[in-house]
Amino acid sequence: MASDQKRLFLALTLSAVVLFVWQAYFAPKPNFDATIAKKTETKDSGVKTNQVNNKGSASTTHQAGQAFNANVPAPAASTNNVAISMQTVSQGDNRITLSSDLKILGHESDLANDTLGQVIGERIPFQVFAITNGQRTSLNLANFMADGATVSGRDEALGISFNGILEDSGLFRWSLTSQQPFQYVVVYESEKKEGDARQIRQFLSYFREVERFNIDDEEAFDGKLQWFGVDFHYHLFATVLDEKAVAAVTSQNQTMAVKIVEPTTKLSAFNIFTKKSYDDLNKLGSNLHLSVDFGVFGVIAVPILKGLQFFYKYIPNYGLAIILITLLIRTLLFPLQYKSFKSMKKMQKLQPELAKVKEKYGDDPQRMQKETMELFKRNGANPMGGCLPLILQMPVFFAFYQVLFNSVELLNAPFMLWITDLSVKDPYYVLPVLMGAAMFGQTKLNPSTTADPTQQKMMMFMPLIFTFFMKDLPAGLNLYIFVSTVFGILQQLFVYKTVD
Repeated sequence: MASDQKRLFLALTLSAVVLFVWQAYFAPKPNFDATIAKKTETKDSGVKTNQVNNKGSASTTHQAGQAFNANVPAPAASTNNVAISMQTVSQGDNRITLSSDLKILGHESDLANDTLGQVIGERIPFQVFAITNGQRTSLNLANFMADGATVSGRDEALGISFNGILEDSGLFRWSLTSQQPFQYVVVYESEKKEGDARQIRQFLSYFREVERFNIDDEEAFDGKLQWFGVDFHYHLFATVLDEKAVAAVTSQNQTMAVKIVEPTTKLSAFNIFTKKSYDDLNKLGSNLHLSVDFGVFGVIAVPILKGLQFFYKYIPNYGLAIILITLLIRTLLFPLQYKSFKSMKKMQKLQPELAKVKEKYGDDPQRMQKETMELFKRNGANPMGGCLPLILQMPVFFAFYQVLFNSVELLNAPFMLWITDLSVKDPYYVLPVLMGAAMFGQTKLNPSTTADPTQQKMMMFMPLIFTFFMKDLPAGLNLYIFVSTVFGILQQLFVYKTVD
């Protein structure tokens, strides 16, 4: 194959890798699997749900939803016939409403910007069950009472006592104690949703690493579990076990069930509803900071985040902080880029001679390839010389992408003019268009080793494809790529003028 064809296919391959790997592994994407059956309506499942009256109490059959598999036992009725009641505990601006069958019905937190309904959906987000006779049994707490920030109750039939306290920090700590050891199942319910910036609502569970799966995925994991919850729109609603426990996690029909496998006389944990601030979650421990998805290049992403925070400390505008750290990174990577630009310059100077070779040996591809390689050798040019530095920069690019896509710092952060929130897309698509125009200019600046007009048009088409992919992603990310591309063009022009 001729060298110009090799270079074309290499360029297209690199572009495709950037675009499609990005979409496949870094950009969240909705699950459109039509094979997943629509969830059966409650009225058709034979399960009676609680009907809350105006006084906030209800009668119940104490039954849970259908079992997912062998790891999640089928429901069974509680031996209690106590009416369900609700209690609310509060501490400052934090407030939690629970029912006596251990459902969380509402959670207001000063750690969060969104409401629980915005993050979870309109379903019951959380409930704890005990396992009796191999079946899942809802608790029904008698003497269910709240006093300020504390709440307590006891299931007399099962001999299980519940105690909870809402701390000043916003954490809701709770425990279930009994003389007889029990297995427990914690159930999270949510609804499938994709945000304006392509963020997907997901279930999370942390074993040795974070397992992420879309709300409507069918998944199963097991091992020593630390925490689990729901992630959406820069927010986390999660349960953190005080001690790691052997657990089986299953997900189906927009419901995640976490079965504590080993029977215990005490299950203690805390619930948290918060923005996913990397620093704040890191202080809480239990590896909660890993809920912020920095991907495989987290070792690079964290310093980038620290850099953004540093610039913001002195210039309180995250748009300007993005610009400054972009310029800093481009400057630090300039030695790599210099080699790339220098190679491009040599290739640019050889364009007239390459055209002559193609014109002279166009009918003999093997001879044309041989003459082309000899031309490169005589002039010390390497058509691949600009590729390796670009590949080495990819981890930084992807790490920066992950930071700007996942960092809560950009949530509701304005830049200027029409950009009032860097965490959502540019409402007028100005930044994506400017980014595409800059990438087009950079493509025109790069030398081409092909005289085929069709192939050249294909290369010119790549910025348009990239613009299409970027148009609905956060404005902060588009700002970064635009500034990085423009500064890269200036660096390239500088090298072209200073290198013979």
